[in-house]
Amino acid sequence: MAKSWVNSAERVGTDLHLELSGTGGRRAALIAALREAVRDGRLAPGTRLPPYRSLAADLGVARNTVADAYAELVAEGWLTARQGSGTRVADRATPSSPTAPTPVRAPAPTPPRPPLHDLRQGTPDASAFPRAAWLASYRRALQQAPNEVFGPGDPAGRVELREALAEYLARARGVRTDADRIVVCSGFAHALRLLFGGGVLRGPLAVEAYGLPFHRELLTAAGVRTVPLPLDEHGARVDRLGRERAVLLTPAHQFPTGGPLHAERRAAVIGWARARGSVVLEDDYDGEFRYDRKPVGAVQGLDPERVVLLGSVSKSLSPAVRLGWMVLPERYVEGVLAAKGEREAWASVLDQLSLADFLASGSYDRHVRRMRQRYRSRRDRLVAALAAQAPHVGVTGVAAGLHAVLRLPPGTERSAVKAAAWQGVALDGLAGFRHPETDMEAADGLVVGYATPAEHAYEAALEALCRGLPGAL
Repeated sequence: MAKSWVNSAERVGTDLHLELSGTGGRRAALIAALREAVRDGRLAPGTRLPPYRSLAADLGVARNTVADAYAELVAEGWLTARQGSGTRVADRATPSSPTAPTPVRAPAPTPPRPPLHDLRQGTPDASAFPRAAWLASYRRALQQAPNEVFGPGDPAGRVELREALAEYLARARGVRTDADRIVVCSGFAHALRLLFGGGVLRGPLAVEAYGLPFHRELLTAAGVRTVPLPLDEHGARVDRLGRERAVLLTPAHQFPTGGPLHAERRAAVIGWARARGSVVLEDDYDGEFRYDRKPVGAVQGLDPERVVLLGSVSKSLSPAVRLGWMVLPERYVEGVLAAKGEREAWASVLDQLSLADFLASGSYDRHVRRMRQRYRSRRDRLVAALAAQAPHVGVTGVAAGLHAVLRLPPGTERSAVKAAAWQGVALDGLAGFRHPETDMEAADGLVVGYATPAEHAYEAALEALCRGLPGAL
């Protein structure tokens, strides 16, 4: 009985399917089949071909037929043969044929190269994630978790996390709430979808004239009309509020222009909400990071029944930890839970328990203090580099947060973004955050996120940034 090639010890190399046809003999047919396999890409450059004996057994031809075919194709440049490396498809084998020339194709577009230096806003330094402390919290949470954790849970989120958040937010942000009025979600965008997509709130919604386009697009998709409020040095012009059902603000640190909402305007927006029966949505996106001013408490503390506070750990820890929270007026809790509904929209229970331990153990506070010092140092180095190399460029919004706005001469923003790209720097122009319907006067600027690069890469990022600025020294 003939030995099967499947079990043969001699069977090494690549399995190869070839159809031998034609009237020129087996050798010619094999040469033609191999050429065609290379030509149409089935045999890529560098592919190792089966040994003579293996291929001969597969095709039912003599070993010398395969050897002669390989030798012919090596001579023609289709294959290469080296001692110890076997026979391979040549790296420069080209699909050319005297009888059927290959049509010339346009070169494939070159994929965009990733930036050398990422100075886009919105993310913290990923290399600074507190891995050891988070792992310790995760282990404790997993070891101490009751069995019911691994079954159907509470759509509001684990009570351990809601209690830890209530304590932390009261202590660090001046929030007035209890665990029953906190709903855990996967981040700010998820919170907006639950509030507006779930029908808990309706538009029109007043928003700041500059903000994240992604949030506006999300609201538009939910059928919510957004009405822009102008900004000045004291924050949003809440005196321009009218008949809107709600207003979305970034009071601790206006995004992206910088600066807190003035105390008088905080009181004024609460007065408007009470008079109109409306609600204030407070995006507390980086309230922990302040450098040159006293802490600014949350607006929610002024009237917990008129303010929905929205927060997450995307800036303080990492956007990869998909955890956020809504601190709700009591009348909205039931509606939000109904909108949340299906379990697939819930955040990971084990991550919730880990964050609860991370907060309760003090690890979160220690991490925030450490990162506050690091980001303040980066902010200072950015300001110093600009003062030395581009003194004509103004810097604003640096008293808090993870980004700065570089004010540019009129008409120079677009060219500055392109110049930065030539230096390998990714950043955003201020115009990209402007509400398309605002009547607020436009200003040229760059939004520079100084938190994203790893520490060892930050100096090089600053040098590249300064080289691309108009009129840099």
